[in-house]
Amino acid sequence: MEMELTALHWIYVVFIALIIGFMVKRRDTTLICIIGIFLLALVATGSLASSISGIFNSFIFAITELMSTILIISIIVAMSTVLTKSGINDVMIAPFAKFIKNPTLAFWVIGIVMMMISWFFWPSPAVALLGAVLLPVALRAGLPALGVAMAMNLFGHGIALSGDFIIQAAPKLTGDAASIPVGDVIAASIPLVITMGVVTTLSAFILLKRDMKLGRIKADNEGFVQDQTISEDLLTLAQKKFFAVFIPIAFLLDVVALSILKLQGGDATALVGGTAVFILLILSLVAHKQQGLEKSTAYLIQGFQFGFKVFGPVIPIAAFFYLGDSGFNQIIGDYLPKTSLGIVNDLGAALAASVPLTKEIAAVTLTGIGAITGLDGSGFSGISLAGSVAKLFGTAIGGGTATLTALGQITAIWVGGGTLIPWALIPAAAICNVSPFELARRNLLPVTIGLAVTTIVAMFLI
Repeated sequence: MEMELTALHWIYVVFIALIIGFMVKRRDTTLICIIGIFLLALVATGSLASSISGIFNSFIFAITELMSTILIISIIVAMSTVLTKSGINDVMIAPFAKFIKNPTLAFWVIGIVMMMISWFFWPSPAVALLGAVLLPVALRAGLPALGVAMAMNLFGHGIALSGDFIIQAAPKLTGDAASIPVGDVIAASIPLVITMGVVTTLSAFILLKRDMKLGRIKADNEGFVQDQTISEDLLTLAQKKFFAVFIPIAFLLDVVALSILKLQGGDATALVGGTAVFILLILSLVAHKQQGLEKSTAYLIQGFQFGFKVFGPVIPIAAFFYLGDSGFNQIIGDYLPKTSLGIVNDLGAALAASVPLTKEIAAVTLTGIGAITGLDGSGFSGISLAGSVAKLFGTAIGGGTATLTALGQITAIWVGGGTLIPWALIPAAAICNVSPFELARRNLLPVTIGLAVTTIVAMFLI
């Protein structure tokens, strides 16, 4: 699998290292990302004008790719604001508040519910469905907003998405690339998904509790947009109870529709978002009566302001990492080698071609390939490469293809699907109103520990 690496590939690697270093040091990465975009465009095109234009075009590309996520977060926040202002939210969360009484219960209950919903409908719609209702409960139980985001993120975008046992989009892609049945990939992934999930979530919880005890993370409601809105006496108690029942039923009907119509990903998010818009409009008209039309617009504006405020710092880093995949040709042009599969996939293929083949090295290499290809923030774009490399390695070492395929899939999705790449984990961060960069930093050590242990387990299963 000879792969030609050019100056563009090495520039990309250098700036990845710089970005990770700046993030670990809690420094802003915007300038680094913009310089990286500029240098990649300059080396590729040799034109100063094209390089400067490339910065702007990369921002447009990133905004376009992120727009559906920006919209769903903005709409959910707008809906949540009117729920809180009208007092409906207090009625909705009362049953959960009786059950979730401490931070430990809040973390594990939210995480497990998130995982179960994400298995059927993928994580982004699940975040939207759960966040508005369970976040206030968790905050009142003493779990910080960052802890809520970690629970939803690790269980949803981590455990559920990496296994993808129900929808099976991920194992289908990796299985096809490795020329093995989907069932083989799923069977091989079960012990690895369990290992990764248990080790990572336990590590995250232990570190979270430690930092809460030391006062590094405070269990309060500071910064949460919904708790900044004071409830007003806009509805009668009977009306509040009616809507407290009506709204969950509306979203449960969404769940039924998603199942019957087999909607997933963007289609599922769109249905949830559309439902939230209708709920927002109905509540605005009922609560504010003659001022309902104006108030509905005001709530939407408030939601959009929040959404773009949260996403603003992420756009430059997303723009840089999108250059590692199909975004390069669309933003800069066709300047990569003809055999190129995209910068991150080229790097993964080059790594696979440069290592000796034993089952231990094969496992470590698949983890590395999964991590590298996950850097574009998709999690799915590189898993076909992981399947192809797993087939090659499995043939060379005389077995273990399914385990290697599952390992590459799990690593790529944990890294790129939404637990380490800042813009990929924005749904959970935005709903909880925490920094996606801080959430990525909190996830880094637990996910790294989980990947190390999972890789070792895979060595024994090959």
